[in-house]
Amino acid sequence: MDGFVSLMTKVNDLVWSTPLVALCLIAGVYFTIRIRGGQFRLFGDMIRLIRGQGHQQEGISPFQSFAATVGSRVGMGNIAGVATAIFFGGPGAVFWMWIIALIGAASSFAECTLAQAYKNKEDGEFIGGPQMFITKGLKFKPLAVAFALAAVLGPGTLMPGLQVQSIASTFRSAFNVNEMIVGVVSVILIAFVVWGGIKRIGRVAELLAPVICVIYVAMAVIVIVLNITQLPAVLWSIVSSAFGANQLFAGIMGSTIAWGVKRGVYSNEAGQGSGAIVSAAADCNHPVEQGLIQALSVYIDTIVVCTASAAIILMTGLYSVQGADGTMLVNNTDAVYGILWAQNSINSVFGAWGGKLLAIMVVLFVFTSLMGYYYQAESNMRFLFNGRKIGTWLMRGIFLLAVFSGVVVDGEVVWSMADIGVGLMAWFNIIAILLLSNKAVALLKDYEEQKKAGVAPMFDPEKFGIEDATGAWDRTKAILREREGK
Repeated sequence: MDGFVSLMTKVNDLVWSTPLVALCLIAGVYFTIRIRGGQFRLFGDMIRLIRGQGHQQEGISPFQSFAATVGSRVGMGNIAGVATAIFFGGPGAVFWMWIIALIGAASSFAECTLAQAYKNKEDGEFIGGPQMFITKGLKFKPLAVAFALAAVLGPGTLMPGLQVQSIASTFRSAFNVNEMIVGVVSVILIAFVVWGGIKRIGRVAELLAPVICVIYVAMAVIVIVLNITQLPAVLWSIVSSAFGANQLFAGIMGSTIAWGVKRGVYSNEAGQGSGAIVSAAADCNHPVEQGLIQALSVYIDTIVVCTASAAIILMTGLYSVQGADGTMLVNNTDAVYGILWAQNSINSVFGAWGGKLLAIMVVLFVFTSLMGYYYQAESNMRFLFNGRKIGTWLMRGIFLLAVFSGVVVDGEVVWSMADIGVGLMAWFNIIAILLLSNKAVALLKDYEEQKKAGVAPMFDPEKFGIEDATGAWDRTKAILREREGK
C-alpha cells in the first residue's frame, strides 16, 4: 500500500504541475478577454435564462441542467476541498479560488457553449461534451478518446470514492455509523437514480441542489454573524496571504496559488469539461444560453458555497496550516484536514445537532455529485463504445464499485486519485477549447446580434459549418426557416 500511495502521489504531482495551474489561469484570462467579460456583463441574461422552462421534448430544462451541474460541482470539493486548500496553502488559497471562479467562468462558458453546438441526439436524448466537439470540431479523434478515457477514469472510477468517504467519516463522527453500512446504502441509492438516465438525474437534482445550497449558506451566515468581530481579520488574512504580504504565510505563496487554483478547478470544474457534458443534455434555443447558465453555476459553486465553507472554518479559527517543510505555521485543531474541520466548526457554534445536520447535508451534497459524475462517465463510455448498450452496463458496474471503494481505500490515496482524474480531464479539455476559441466567440457574436435585432436567438449549425447529422437542432432550424419565410 505504501508503494501505491507513493506512486499515486508522484503521478498527481506530475499531472498537477505548474504548467497545468498556469494553463487554467491563462485560459480563464484569455476567454475573459475574447468574450469581452461576457461572464460579467451578461449576468442579467444568466438569471433570465435559468428561469426559463425550456422545451424538454427531447432533453432536460435549462434549470434542470443548471441544477444537475450545480449538484455535480457542489460536493466535497466545496467543504473538504476548501479545508485541504487552507491546510496546504493558508487562508490566501481562498482568494485564488475566487479568482479561478471569476475568470474560470469564461472557460466554462466556452466549453459548455461548444458542447451544446456540437451535441448529438441519441435515443430521444441529447448527448455531448468535449469528446464530441473534439471529434466534430477539431476532427482529432485520438484527443477525443483521451478525454473520454480520462472522464471514465476520473468521474467514473477515481472520484466517487472520495465523496462516499466523506459521508462515512461524518456519519461515524455524528452518529457512530459503521463505514460498511454507509457504503452499501450509498450503492443502493445511487443505483436507483443512475438507472433512470439523465432525465431522472435532472428531476432529482432539480429538487435537491437548491435546497442544500440555501441551507448550507444560511448556516455560514449565522456563523459569520455570531463571530462578526473576527470578520475584518479573516478578510485581511485571506487577501494579504494571497500575495505573500502576510509574513506568517510568505514562505508558502507558491503553494497558496497552486492549492487555490487546484481546489478551485476541482470544486467548480471550470475548464475541466465535466459541466460541458451535463449541459449538452439540455434542450435550448441557442448554445450560448447554456454557456451563460453554466457560467452562473461556477459562481454559485465557488463564490457562494466555497466561501461559505471558508467562513465556517476561518471565522471559528479551527484550522491549521502546514509549511513547505512540514512544520505547522498554524495549529489550532488536531482534526485531520477535510470534512471534520467544517463539522467541528459547526459543532462549536450550533452544538452537536449542527454536526448531525451537516452529516445529513453531506449525504445530499455527495448524492447530487455522484449523479453528475455518473452521467459524465456514461456519456463518455457510450462514446468509446459507439453507443452500444454494453458500454452503459459496464459503466454502471464500474461506477457502483467505485462508490463502494470510498469506505475501503486509504484517504490519502482517494484524494490523489481524484486529483489525477480532474487534472487529466482539464489538460485535454482546455487544449481543445483554446483551439476552438474562435468558434465559441462566433457563437456569442451570433447570439448578441440576434438579441440586438429584437428576435429570440435561434441556432443554425449550418451557419457555423457544424454537422448536425442526428437532427439535434431540427427545431431551431425550422423556426429560423419559418422566420425567414422559407
